Amino acid sequence: MSDDNLLQFVPFASALEAGFWYQLTKKKLEVFKLDDKPVEIQAFYSNSGPTGSPCIVNIDYSSLEVDTAVSPGSFGLRGTLINTNTIEDFKLKDKKDLLRSVGQKIWKSITDESALENPTNLQSLVCLTFAELKKYHFYYWIGFPALVYPRVTKCGEIRGIYDYFSSEQVTQILNSYDSLELSHKTAFLICKKSNDECCVSELKHYREIKNSCSQILVGFTDPSSLEKYPGWPLRNLLALVAYHWSNDQKEWDVLCFRTNVREGRRHCEHSIIIPIQLDSTSISDEDCPDVVGWEKNKNKLAPRKVDMSANMDPKKLANSAVDLNLKLMRWRLSPDLKLEKIQSSRCLLFGAGTLGCNVARCLMGWGVKKITFVDNSKVSFSNPVRQTLFTFEDCLGGGQFKATTASKALQGIFPGIDSEGYVLSVPMPGHSVPENMVDQTKLDVSKIEELVENHDVIFLLMDSRESRWLPSLLAAHRGKLVINAALGFDTFLVMRHGLKLPNTSGGDIGSKIIEGYDLGCYFCNDIVAPGNSLQDRTLDQQCTVTRPGVSYLAAALAVELMVSVLQHPKGGHVAASTIDIPNTFDPELSTDLGLVPHQIRGYLDRFQNTLLTSKAFDCCTACSNKVIEEYNKEGFSFLLKVLNDPCHLEEITGLTKLMTTISMDEVLELSDDDSA
Repeated sequence: MSDDNLLQFVPFASALEAGFWYQLTKKKLEVFKLDDKPVEIQAFYSNSGPTGSPCIVNIDYSSLEVDTAVSPGSFGLRGTLINTNTIEDFKLKDKKDLLRSVGQKIWKSITDESALENPTNLQSLVCLTFAELKKYHFYYWIGFPALVYPRVTKCGEIRGIYDYFSSEQVTQILNSYDSLELSHKTAFLICKKSNDECCVSELKHYREIKNSCSQILVGFTDPSSLEKYPGWPLRNLLALVAYHWSNDQKEWDVLCFRTNVREGRRHCEHSIIIPIQLDSTSISDEDCPDVVGWEKNKNKLAPRKVDMSANMDPKKLANSAVDLNLKLMRWRLSPDLKLEKIQSSRCLLFGAGTLGCNVARCLMGWGVKKITFVDNSKVSFSNPVRQTLFTFEDCLGGGQFKATTASKALQGIFPGIDSEGYVLSVPMPGHSVPENMVDQTKLDVSKIEELVENHDVIFLLMDSRESRWLPSLLAAHRGKLVINAALGFDTFLVMRHGLKLPNTSGGDIGSKIIEGYDLGCYFCNDIVAPGNSLQDRTLDQQCTVTRPGVSYLAAALAVELMVSVLQHPKGGHVAASTIDIPNTFDPELSTDLGLVPHQIRGYLDRFQNTLLTSKAFDCCTACSNKVIEEYNKEGFSFLLKVLNDPCHLEEITGLTKLMTTISMDEVLELSDDDSA
């Protein structure tokens, strides 16, 4: 065997995020103090990097919490952290002995066969640090212990996975791999049977499958993306193979399993097969091989230093962590996800109650940075258990205003949020305005008009029908996307309002597709103007009485509907289907996230959702051209007429005339709760 043909491995490269240094600082001050005993640490790596990228091991804010679940598509790498108390301790620590002590544990796991039971025992790391907390300077050196055994040479041509296996065999391998537990995906066996079938098996089953396979390959989850070189984890895996099975065979084909995600599906065409030959001289259990693996700094064996003084602001770290969580979705699952469009959307929430609180929390989860509340009520003692932004203290002294309290609560959860709360009464049809309140009502309307103009998405989350009328009209007039959510006892409605285009006429009533500009709003199915729904109602009829889970479901769907709309190239003008949705989504009606429906009606008693679609009504009291034209012409004077007499809406829209042609026996009367 020629030394020129020795197999070379791509070493791990560490990537330490700012959050790790923040957590280390916190642990040093609150837990470790002067205790420099080794502690457990967890990093993670992936096998889905782009071609030519290094073998990255990520160490982040969660690495000091070793029980934290590893994100999908990643593999955990556990090890030891030694945080020294002085720079002298850091410099004088015996690096060779430290690395060897971990390597001996890996060797023991090979000789006592525990690595066969759990292949993650083959990989580990050592993290030596010193934190100079007065200056926020951190010194560190990372080691990835690898056993110098056996001597390995390439003995044939490196081939791609599809050059080695048929497409059917690759599919069989993928399916078998997916069925393995996560700990067994890091290292495994591939059994080729006499009938050309392939399956993936755990290392511990080697003796069981040996006689039933025409060929056995060894495979591992490979963090390398280089065409000719496998990643660092293969070194210790080959030590295990040489120790246990080299007497059976000296030559092995190694599957370097690499994946990536495109269009929501996992692919493995970048995987390679390397034929190797093992030169494994006999070695006893006690004779641990030499151990290497300290990471180089600019091609020299030396530690590194990072200055975090400008980045240790917890607010900046929080902002970075929120962005990272969203970017992982794009990196691993949905490459075309338009995060910036979601995050830059300015959202105006009418209602800061049960729905408003939950919608705001979900918006924050999507990275929305601008959230504004409009509400005029106060927090009562019944609210905090259902309304997630309030606490018992907010109820004391008569209660704090919901809008401003919810805004402050968001900033307490995530300081990077830009949130405001406005204590405003939304004028409503049928709620007459006394003469002495006209000026104040005009000011409220002016502020609401300004808020609608300065936001991109309007959420209607109130607890009465008529309170949604004015925002619906203003949003239709300004061309704003409206997401509406309403609750019944065990039902809910979530819908988007049609977004009108100038100079467009309605489509065919019988069409299977309704264009976005021709979709109805919340009021398009009404044949009467909204009126005072609270008049002559008892307490149970005035309050929104729902099963507790309904608001969470409706709020989540409302935000997800907004996100889906924003992902579509047509935005709020995306059409909706009036028929059953086929298994394969029509790209005209969906995005990478799925469908973009018009209405979602949920029934908790059946644990079922139904998708509905309805056309805009040319006599609608909120979004029809007739109403918008009257508002354009008369402004507040028109609104005042409607507030004092909702029948004015019926006159200008033609509903009064329409009603003379309809028999009331044909009209199905529903309560507000039933219709939601």
